[in-house]
Amino acid sequence: MKIVVIDDHVLMREMLVKICREALPASTVAGAGDAVSGIALCQTTQPDLIILDLGLPDRDGLDALDDLLKVSPHSKVIALSGYSDAFTLHRVLNSKLSGFVDKKEQTITQLATAIQAVLGGTRYFSPAVSQSLLAQRKDPAAFDKILSAREQELLCLFGRGLSNEEIAAKVHLSELTVRNHRCRTMSKLGLRTSAELIRYALEKGFTHVDASTPASAAHS
Repeated sequence: MKIVVIDDHVLMREMLVKICREALPASTVAGAGDAVSGIALCQTTQPDLIILDLGLPDRDGLDALDDLLKVSPHSKVIALSGYSDAFTLHRVLNSKLSGFVDKKEQTITQLATAIQAVLGGTRYFSPAVSQSLLAQRKDPAAFDKILSAREQELLCLFGRGLSNEEIAAKVHLSELTVRNHRCRTMSKLGLRTSAELIRYALEKGFTHVDASTPASAAHS
């Protein structure tokens, strides 16, 4: 059994390596600190299991998932994140991940259970995450039922407080098109102001504020 752990925090990475070795004593475990080195390591080792932190310094973990599976197509991937908001869980559910572990909620024992479940062919979500996903599926006003994929993409940028002009330059759309998307998104969500739109994006996880970022710079 070959395992790769991709996490930029050295202490967390070493702890995860230790957990994997204890859960699977005959396993070979290697670690990487970012997406680039993690993809290169997976290409070389072809691991059976990848433990992937979603908050990597050089790239969003979910964005890197396709590249990981491209170089190591037979790997099972368990994602780790400190975020379990609605948008993160929506992306996780619609991804090729084999499992998802909330760093804030799960114990070492539960992580070992997740590893065993995924290697046994079961897609694993913790009970709390499963409940959140169920509630989201039952909610008729959930964003994934009323917003298009493009509106969800732009909401990530609206939540950062960017102007229509700034967003237009980033996504290669006209300023008018972006403004129309903003108006439709706000209308669908029942919001009246840009401040309400930013608050919604933060609450649902479309935008995250780094704990080290001053509040005044959060939307810059």
